[in-house]
Amino acid sequence: MKQKRFFLREDEIPSQWYNIQADMPVKPQPMLNPATRQAVKEEDLYPVFARELCRQELDTEHRWFDIPDEVREQYTYYRPTPLVRAYGLEKELDTPAHIYFKNESVSPVGSHKLNSALAQAYYCKKEGVKNVTTETGAGQWGTALSYAARLFGLEAAVYQVRISYEQKPYRRSMMQVFGAQVTPSPSMSTRAGKDILTRTPHHQGSLGTAISEAVELARMTPDCKYTLGSVMSHVALHQTVIGLEAEKQMEMAGEYPDVVIACFGGGSNFGGISFPFMRHVFSGERKTRFVAAEPVACPKLTRGKFGYDFGDEAGYTPLMPMFTLGHDFTPANIHAGGLRYHGAGVIVSQLLKDGYMEAVDIGQHDSFAAGCMFARCEGIIPAPESCHAIAATVAEALKCRESGESKVLLFNLSGHGLVDMSAYDQYIAGNL
Repeated sequence: MKQKRFFLREDEIPSQWYNIQADMPVKPQPMLNPATRQAVKEEDLYPVFARELCRQELDTEHRWFDIPDEVREQYTYYRPTPLVRAYGLEKELDTPAHIYFKNESVSPVGSHKLNSALAQAYYCKKEGVKNVTTETGAGQWGTALSYAARLFGLEAAVYQVRISYEQKPYRRSMMQVFGAQVTPSPSMSTRAGKDILTRTPHHQGSLGTAISEAVELARMTPDCKYTLGSVMSHVALHQTVIGLEAEKQMEMAGEYPDVVIACFGGGSNFGGISFPFMRHVFSGERKTRFVAAEPVACPKLTRGKFGYDFGDEAGYTPLMPMFTLGHDFTPANIHAGGLRYHGAGVIVSQLLKDGYMEAVDIGQHDSFAAGCMFARCEGIIPAPESCHAIAATVAEALKCRESGESKVLLFNLSGHGLVDMSAYDQYIAGNL
């Protein structure tokens, strides 16, 4: 019988995260202090982030960072995550392609986000921080941070994008179960929120608005730091545990990916699955393609412009060199709330500029069609965000069917959709 799932032992969980910045042929351009227009230094970030995270963010020299024992111990509760050969999907598509997916939905909170939440909560706790703030779109990151904060004895305040707060009540409930305070954004609790609501009273929110509110709260609250689930380089660093495991598991399967695919909001799960494999492209050992799948409603990679822009709507963050739709961009109210961000992280923006990765945009109906197909073939209902990666994988598999070429496709199943069923209800009823 063919092996379908590839498991590593607990002692094979990576002991280090991989820092792709050290190997990039062209380093990312620096973030800029908006007041001075000078390159951001570590100390410029101290008022907002834990100091160790600031060091990781700006480090372009060290290839590896040790995973703290306390974080790795928490990883053992759900890692290593399985690599799965999607035989059912292959049969449904009648494709010669070999399709694999890394199943990050098995974490306690149902997504890959916990990989970085545990690290960020640990570093905050180690620094003596008592409170953490963050933003969340669909709620996967907010849920992960709420759980991690509780594990490390921190109080968490989460600003959830208002449209997702209304669309996804069970995500909100999960955060509250873990003890977090959850506020729909924009709100009247911060100056940034008040200004946005004054301009646009019925604003449905965006990740840019929620970031502004969370950063402001962190700055105004003693013993408090801001955390975030994507975009920043240190977040992608923590997520490389995904790709490093997948490398070992692909070796167990006796294959190597020709194409690596992930959905794309700010870049965390894309970087997590892709960066470890990409280092072999830099060295000339491999010729793997890397495909980021973003929504048509928020196409920063496929239709955005590269330039310096703020990471939030109010302009509290440093200026970041990114592909962006503009920091005041408010996307349509799609259900893939985690992908509704106006810009891309500085690392992936540079990689896209240099041709090491590519991007496709996926319509909401196409993404849900692919998600339903995957669920019927593999028994896992994917998160709306993950559906975009599945749709891009299906497109690649169909190309293989047309050409007769047998390629190895690997995608990241970043999370399950069991608390997103209202979105599936609307899709099935034709009301999406």
